[in-house]
Amino acid sequence: MLLTFDTSSPQVSVALHDGEDVVAELVSEQPMKHGEQLAPLIERALASVGAYRHDLTALGVGVGPGPFTGLRVGLVTARTLAHVLELPVYGVCSLDVLAVEAVRTSVVSAPFAVATDARRREVYMATYDADGVRLDGPVVERPADLAERVAGLPIVGEGATLYPDLLPGGLGPQRPSAGWLARAVTEELAELRDPEPLYLRRPDAEAPGARKQVS
Repeated sequence: MLLTFDTSSPQVSVALHDGEDVVAELVSEQPMKHGEQLAPLIERALASVGAYRHDLTALGVGVGPGPFTGLRVGLVTARTLAHVLELPVYGVCSLDVLAVEAVRTSVVSAPFAVATDARRREVYMATYDADGVRLDGPVVERPADLAERVAGLPIVGEGATLYPDLLPGGLGPQRPSAGWLARAVTEELAELRDPEPLYLRRPDAEAPGARKQVS
């Protein structure tokens, strides 16, 4: 039993895969409440199929790119569970998860881009071939600076919905699905990584530097 979750978007997504297919998938109702909602969603997903933590055989987690706080919650949870339960844990780029879903559901059949919300009027973006293999990225940039690069490409993800004038051609899934993350891990449809975060930029909140000495 594989447990997967992604906290790279405003919502938390959790899924269970029994080796054949996804048997449970839940998405948080409230945005930006990663810390409060991840653990209860995991317990609800397990309970929905009559499973317990000791039934798990592996973990999968979205590594972003995404906001610092959300990613930290998901990755710390994944590493803690992996340590306590002595399980392997696999990281997957969250943009790759969107790409896998778009290709496997036939939303796209040609080269395309994936763009998600990075806040600060920016997007996280990567480009893919028709089979969903990443060609470039991920990067974080303003939509206006990416418009020429992705001109004519279908664009999967929330970024095109947020900036339709600059990133037209939006279609397909909006946010990463833990169910498709599970399929990406079990079927090796995306690169499996160490569970380390893809922040792409410095966190908003940082520890203050050393005080300057006043002479």
